[in-house]
Formats: sequence, C-alpha cells, structure tokens
Amino acid sequence: MFFENYKVYETEFAGRKLTLETGKMAQLANAAFMVRYGDTAVLCTVTASEKPREGVDYFPLGVDYEEKMYSVGRIPGSFLRREGKASEHATLTARCIDRPIRPLFPKDLRNDCSVVATVMSVDPDCSPEIAAAIGVSAALAVSDIPWDGPISSVNVGLVDGEIILNPTLEQREKSDLQLTVSSTEDLIAMIEAGANEVDDDTMLECIEKAHEENKKIVRFIKGIQEEIGLPKFDYESSDPDPEIFAEIENLVRADVEKALDTDDKKVRDARLVPIYDLVHEKYDEKFEGNEGEIEAIMYLIQKHVVRDWLKNEHKRVDGRGIDEIRPLNAEIDLLPRVHGSGMFTRGQTQVLSCATLAPLSDAQKIDGLGEQTEKRYIHHYNFPSFSVGDTRPSRGPGRREIGHGALAEKALLPVIPSVDEFPYAIRVVSEVLSSNGSTSQASVCGSTLALEAAGVPIKAPVAGISCGLITGDQGVYGDWMTMVDIQGLEDFYGDMDFKVAGTHKGITAIQMDLKVHGLTMDIVKEAFAKTHKARDYILDEVMGKCIAGPREEISKYAPKMLHTKIDPEKIGDVIGKQGKVIQKICAECDCKVDVNDEGEVFVSALDLDNANRAIFMVETIANGPEIGAIYKGVVTRLMSFGAFVEIVPGQEGLVHISRLDIRHVDRVEDVVNVGDEVIVKVIEIDDQNRINLSRRDALIEVEGAVPENDLEEEERQRREARGNRGGNRRGGGYGRGNRRGRRDD
Repeated sequence: MFFENYKVYETEFAGRKLTLETGKMAQLANAAFMVRYGDTAVLCTVTASEKPREGVDYFPLGVDYEEKMYSVGRIPGSFLRREGKASEHATLTARCIDRPIRPLFPKDLRNDCSVVATVMSVDPDCSPEIAAAIGVSAALAVSDIPWDGPISSVNVGLVDGEIILNPTLEQREKSDLQLTVSSTEDLIAMIEAGANEVDDDTMLECIEKAHEENKKIVRFIKGIQEEIGLPKFDYESSDPDPEIFAEIENLVRADVEKALDTDDKKVRDARLVPIYDLVHEKYDEKFEGNEGEIEAIMYLIQKHVVRDWLKNEHKRVDGRGIDEIRPLNAEIDLLPRVHGSGMFTRGQTQVLSCATLAPLSDAQKIDGLGEQTEKRYIHHYNFPSFSVGDTRPSRGPGRREIGHGALAEKALLPVIPSVDEFPYAIRVVSEVLSSNGSTSQASVCGSTLALEAAGVPIKAPVAGISCGLITGDQGVYGDWMTMVDIQGLEDFYGDMDFKVAGTHKGITAIQMDLKVHGLTMDIVKEAFAKTHKARDYILDEVMGKCIAGPREEISKYAPKMLHTKIDPEKIGDVIGKQGKVIQKICAECDCKVDVNDEGEVFVSALDLDNANRAIFMVETIANGPEIGAIYKGVVTRLMSFGAFVEIVPGQEGLVHISRLDIRHVDRVEDVVNVGDEVIVKVIEIDDQNRINLSRRDALIEVEGAVPENDLEEEERQRREARGNRGGNRRGGGYGRGNRRGRRDD
C-alpha cells in the first residue's frame, strides 16, 4: 500500500487552519512536511550527511527558500522562462529561517545539513514565509538530525493601532509594521522588523503577543515529535581534546590577553601573528593532517579572554565603558559629481554612502511571488575584502551583503517622501571602507547623510546602532550583560548582535542575530532602551551637527523632475502611434517622459528649461493649445497663403501670410522655410479645432518688434485679402458670362 506512513496534523494558527502533512512526499529526505496554510502550500525538507567531509572546521548548514512561479500562476520573465538565481526576497526569507534554527544545532556538529523550503502554491493572505519557517521547524524536530527545537514564527502587523497576527494582504498594505518573530516555547529566537516609526513600548507589546502565539505552534509541533519523531543520530564531536586545549591555553593565554588589549584591529592582528606561529611550531607535528584544529583552539582561547573580561571585569577590548560609543564622525559632499554623498565613521567602522536620483522609469522591476512589482527606493550594500584587510577577490554580493542592504533599506524607507512630494527613483549604495563592527548600522547613518545632501526631503533623519550580549554559565536565565556599539571581537565571541535603527520618534528597522537559543523579554527591553538612547545621541550630536536637514535644492548634476496630470483618455495622444509623439518630445527637449495608467506624467531633464518645455508640450497635447499662448514650433509645410507650423508633436496650425512677419510679405518663402524654428502665438481655434497662429504677434510680444506702418499696414493687408476674395467671386461671374455668350451663339 502506498504512503503507509502518511500523517496529517491540523491546528488553528492566527484564526486560520494550519495543516502539516508528512509521509507522502520526499520520502528519501531525513524528514519532510507539506505545510498548508489557507491555499498556501510549501514543501519543507531537511537532509544531513552521514559523516562530516574531511577538513571541515565549521557547521556547513545550507538554508534555501525556493520560489516557484507556478505557485502564483505566472511564467518567469527571464529569457529562458525558468527560475534561476534566488531573488532578493527569497534570499532574505532564507536568512530569516536560518537565523533562529542555527543556534539550536550542536556547536560541535560538522555534518553537512541542507534545509529546503519550496513554495508550490501561494495564497496572498497566508504568508508562505511563515509556512516555510514552521515546516522547517517541524521537519528538523521529527528528523534524526540533532537539533534542540522546535520553534515557531509569526508575522505581526499594526493597522490603525491594532496588533494583528499574520495579517492579510489588505491589512499588510495598511500596516505601520512588518514584524516577524521566531521563538521557542520560552525564548525569543529571532526578530526582523520594518516599521513606520513605531515606539519602543508598542514594539515590545507586538513581540510579546507574537511570542504567545508562537508558543501554541511549538506545543503543536512537540506533539507531532512525540508521536513520530526519530531518535537523533550520534555524531563525532569536533571539540578539541580538553587536555591539549588546556595545555595550549596555559602556554599562550597571557600573550593573547596582551595582544587583544587594544582598540586598533590592525595592531591586534599583528600582535597575534607570532602567537599563532609559536603554537604551529610546537603543535603542527602533533596535529599533522588536521592543522585546522589549532585554529579552532586559538579561536576558543580568544573567545574565553573576551568573554571573561566582559563578564567578570566589565572590561571591553578597547577600554570603553559598557554603554560608551566609539568616537564618531560624519561628513558630506565627499564626491563632487555624485548627487549626494555622506560618510559615517564609528571607531574603525567606516561607510561611504552615495545617493543617485533618477526618473521613475528607473525603478527596479521585481519578478517574484509577491504583489510588489517595482521598487522606487533601492539600497545596495557592498563589503569589499579590503575593509577587513583581506585580499579576497570581489565576486558580487553574497547573502550577507543582500541582507545588510535590505536592512538599511527597511530603516530608511519609512522616511522617503512619496512620489507626489518627490517624483524620483532613488538608489543609495553603501560602500564599506573599513569594518570593525556593525557596518549595517553605519550604512543607515551614512545613507541618511547622503540623502539629505542630495536634497531628498526625508521626513526625519534615521540612525542605527547595535547592542551585544554576554551570558554566563546560567545562560539568559542567569548572569548576563548587554553592551552598546559592539565591535568585531564582541560580535564574534559574544552571544548577540541586536541592531535597531530609527528616528527620534520611533523604530524603523530591527534585525537580531543570536548565538544562544533565545532571549528573555527582559534582555529585549534593555536592548531597546540602550539602542534608543544611543541613536538619539548620534542623531543630535553627530549627524545633526554635520547637516541640519535636507537641502532645499538637488544637485546641479541631478535630473530636474517635473510632474503633471492629464486625462487618462488623452494618454494615447501624448504617446502617439508607435510612440512617435512622446519620442519626439524626448528628442526635442533632451528629456525623459514617463506616463502611468492614471495619467500622471513625469518629466526629467538635466536642464530645467527643457523639462518645463516638455511639460508644456504634454499639457498642450492633452488639453489643447491655449488662445494667447506663445509656442516655439517648426515649419512643416509652405502654401501660397501661409505656413503650417507644428507647435507641439502632432498638432499644427496655420500662420496666414498676413501674420507671418512685422512687415509686408509678398511670398511665404521670403520669410520661412520648411524645418525652421519659429515662435508663434495662438490667436484663434475655430469650431473645427483648426488652429490659427500669428508669428507677427509673437515677435511683437516676445521680442518687442515694431511692425512697419503699425496698424495701417495690417489694415492694408486685410483689405488686399478681402479684395482677393472678391476677385475670385468676379471670376465666377466671368464664367457665367461666357455661358451666356455661348447661348447667344
């Protein structure tokens, strides 16, 4: 019989049915669950190797979140029409799954472990990201892979002040908060948030409510684990031999303490070199074929030193106080041709951010599973190897770079002005020049400076800072301490990197990385309080003194952007057949014109006069020319009685020969030729929408020209014109006379 071990488990999660199925699909994995939440379906699998690969000195955990376009009924937009490299959203989701599960694996495990969540069906109201996180937790819990879970994850929204768990698509669009909380039954394991300046107390309330809901799902998974969970397999520990470790520690501990006791990373690294050489000289023979174990032992010795200083002496590596921030500096306008630049330095962490303003058509197009199809504000983060003194070649952004760029983007997005206020696409690139702790938060500060220098009218400046944690033997339930503005060693050897960005008013972004199983709410509250105080100091004492607010004007090298709105039914007239009209406007005005389905028109040009001229053309095409308005047009045709002039692409009018110049004109060709640019004034639009123009009136009004014989000359020309018309009529009479003559004959 097929699927003898098929099991289905159901529960309610945030008011909707959650179903976990196992035993039918992917039966060769260590464990697999199909998670159904509404019409969302995600297949979650976990596998592990039987033994470690030779020479691996870390835990090789891979977490992949795979988006399948069939899940939303779409064909991929790529040339090959198939899924390729993971999208930015998929990478960020994988990181959100990775961060809470990683600390729950044994620290000495070295077997390869692969976690894959494949999104197969998407209900927009039921988050596939949350379904994936729960499915991965359930699969790890029932598998034979050593893991100290389970956990659960939940999304939290804030709509009109009301806290909503796992909000629907409509609620997410209105929400002031996008918060994801992962937790075990007792501890907060991961926080990821983007918020519209939410205050600390409200954020804490949201986290607590999320934790309560997660507890229910954790107990649900534990019930499944008790029923079908497999015994965890035994593995060979990678911990060093205690006797050898103690021997090496006794040999070099004092030297390591002296080496680490400095605030200069380069000095510290230089001091450690002879210590490593000494250990390798004495122990390479003993560890022949496994020299990587010496590196692991040296890492642990440094970790013990740093943690002992912090826990027992409240001493930091660089001599700072526990809540003291490193020396700070802020600068702007470092790059003259860049639309806006700002550099933020905190100790040996330094980030240069550059802002670029562009037409809205340059917004990033997104081909993913979500409803968002484009992104107007883009933030990229680069972490070159020279920033940490390495020689690694650049190979494009990795998961870390994508994650840190997205965090800075979340932090700044709530203060970016709307399209109506500032009709630009905006890209900020943060270049890490030097790294010694929390470059992501330095990029938030540097990017605020760059945006203000570029003249982007942000609603408020944003700053970010990190908070660290050291726990004792009792873990988070015993003796623990937090410290603000952690540097590299405190991040490597500590237990937490709690990053919080925000304005004076409230939080805009949170990202929490842990090396312990989770945090109590007391630790979260203290981290909030310390980061809030620190960011207020940075905003007032450093960034605010560098630039008081956004500049009144944008850079002269940035495109000038103008906006107008036309009747949507006139969009076709503005674009023209095969785009010829809009292309002609762009060519004549050296600009870029974007029109959306609502009739909003955005014009960008380096020269403001060109942009104004393009707007004038668009409005004329959409609304018709205005009587009395002056236009600069091009002569398209010559007739004996006048010249036709195209005043805007697709619209032309007649300049009668009597209105062609300030003097009497015998022949049209004496004044203008086809292709000439002339200024004309609209003097009449008849009931058939024919446009009558006057070059003579335009010259008088714009250039102050004085006509020959003034009004007398004009009147004479009118009489001549009337006489010509009479002659034509007489000619008609002459024809009739001929007919009479013929009859007489």
